[in-house]
Amino acid sequence: MTDAALPHSAVATGTASRRDFGLKRRHAAEARFRFYGIAAIVIGLGFLAILLFSIISKGYTSFVQTSITVPVEFSAEIIDKDNERATNPRVLISANYPVVARNALAKALGISPDDKAAMKEVSKFISDGSRAVLRQIVVSDPSVIGTTRPVTLLATADIDSANKGQIDLNVAEVNRKVSDQQLAWLDQLRAEGAISTPFNWGLLTFGASSRPETSGLGVALIGSFYMMGIVLLCALPIGVAASIYLEEFAKKNRFTDFIEVNINNLAAVPSIVFGLLGLAVFINFFGMPRSAPIVGGLVLTLMTLPTIIIATRAALRSVPPSIRSAALGIGASKMQMVFDHVLPLATPGILTGTIIGLARALGETAPLLLIGMVAFVADAPTTPFDPATALPVQIYMWSNEAERAFVERTSGAIIVLLAFLALMNIIAILLRRRFERRW
Repeated sequence: MTDAALPHSAVATGTASRRDFGLKRRHAAEARFRFYGIAAIVIGLGFLAILLFSIISKGYTSFVQTSITVPVEFSAEIIDKDNERATNPRVLISANYPVVARNALAKALGISPDDKAAMKEVSKFISDGSRAVLRQIVVSDPSVIGTTRPVTLLATADIDSANKGQIDLNVAEVNRKVSDQQLAWLDQLRAEGAISTPFNWGLLTFGASSRPETSGLGVALIGSFYMMGIVLLCALPIGVAASIYLEEFAKKNRFTDFIEVNINNLAAVPSIVFGLLGLAVFINFFGMPRSAPIVGGLVLTLMTLPTIIIATRAALRSVPPSIRSAALGIGASKMQMVFDHVLPLATPGILTGTIIGLARALGETAPLLLIGMVAFVADAPTTPFDPATALPVQIYMWSNEAERAFVERTSGAIIVLLAFLALMNIIAILLRRRFERRW
């Protein structure tokens, strides 16, 4: 029977049911899409949580360091046996301070200096960095020679790991770096209150070292600061000026189209290519020093420029044309229209793009490796032309070390880098809200 032969009510009911069926299918598809979207977000947040947990769980202990406070006898027999410090101050610099620290700890533990095996174990208890601590005390005040004073010294990386519970003590003694005797001494010092775990300022102030307990990010932080300053001083004015010209003054022709295409292409070029460019141009051609923040800053400037230009042009383009028309209508020149009306309104977007570009540059490693910023630098640079390293490069170098304590240092450095990146992004958000205007 055809639809024409059916009653009108039956035809209407069949049509409505078919329409309802299609509506339910669309609603079901929409529900599934929402579920997939929420699932994707949850999975992404889950992986992010796993990553952050892995980094923080391994690195938070690097922000504390095991220290030992013992009475140190500044023996004149060891430091200045011939009493030459009045005529030869260098004798105080070259004295055998590790022996002074070892004897002090041995005396605190009740160990005889004649017990060579025990003294050898004691020497592995205190970091060789005690040399610098004791030398600084003696050089700044030579009158301490011949006296006994309490001094806080760093423990070695192995003792530090044992004190933090990072060493499995259930394995055989021959399979771990801390002996049973050293563990007994650690318990003894802990019972006497000589062991402490203060905040590890050395992680943020020390330079490069082959010993984990005296390794820090000081040089890397200063090097990164110099590089970010150079990027900000070079990339921001050049990028903003280029964006203003291309967006407001340049005529639309094949040449400007060619420039725009290349800017977009440069933004997608792998960062290691900029490292090769910096190596060829700044170091090989211009003869700039290797491992210097000035070279790293210039390389990162080239890498950041496309990002700043694209963000600035987008910010300028977001200003309504009515602002331009109104400014020109009241007699402003095109230069006045751009710098007095358009640019202030585009400032939030420009600042956001600049800070995001700087954050990206701060986390780059590959271009810095190619220009030699993997040097072993113990002293902080005083100028951008001095050898230095950077935060991501320091993380890369520590990750290649074999000692377990450097794993802790690596994760701690990643936490510091993530903190800087989060801070920069927070600043970008605050600046955008501070300068954002409604029209």
